[in-house]
Amino acid sequence: MAKPGATPTERPPPTPEPGALDRRCPADDALVALFNQVRDELVSTLLYLLGNPDDAQDAAQEAFLKCWRARATIGEVQNLRAWIFRVGLNAAKDFQRSAWHRKARPLPEDDVMVPCRDDAAGRAVEDQEVLDRLRVAIGGLRQEEKEVFLLRQNGELTYEQIAEIRSAPVGTVKTQMRTALIKLRKVLNPGGGDES
Repeated sequence: MAKPGATPTERPPPTPEPGALDRRCPADDALVALFNQVRDELVSTLLYLLGNPDDAQDAAQEAFLKCWRARATIGEVQNLRAWIFRVGLNAAKDFQRSAWHRKARPLPEDDVMVPCRDDAAGRAVEDQEVLDRLRVAIGGLRQEEKEVFLLRQNGELTYEQIAEIRSAPVGTVKTQMRTALIKLRKVLNPGGGDES
């Protein structure tokens, strides 16, 4: 589900390795088309995980390259969208573990939510305030809660798919999502009750 806000730093869509275009088949075209379709949501998710637009773009590019190199196995993939997000999440984790990027970076001050394609031209000030509070609230989640929330909301993945991606029981994923939602509700509606 795309979120309103500013578009992440634009980069050209990923391109396959040189010479690969000569060997493309319909499945290759389907992979490129789907990757380009989910790219904004993937970059937005990676941005929240990595905290830097350039790192998120680099991780998305690396995810595409990994998907491209493994395209021969696409026939075995049950949910291509979930597979792309899994590869993206793993690329982000690899990126975080690398010696060059170990230092945590804060989220940028500008909007990091992916815009809806059919948003009205003018946004109300209240909407921007809610987005700002949401951004802060998401940044305050524990890493596991943040991953589950973003994969569910931006990646539109099921709990089962998220559990598979994270190698965790479905019950744990649901608990982490519930905890994330409770924390987000407290920030977005501080005076309200904790309705489920």
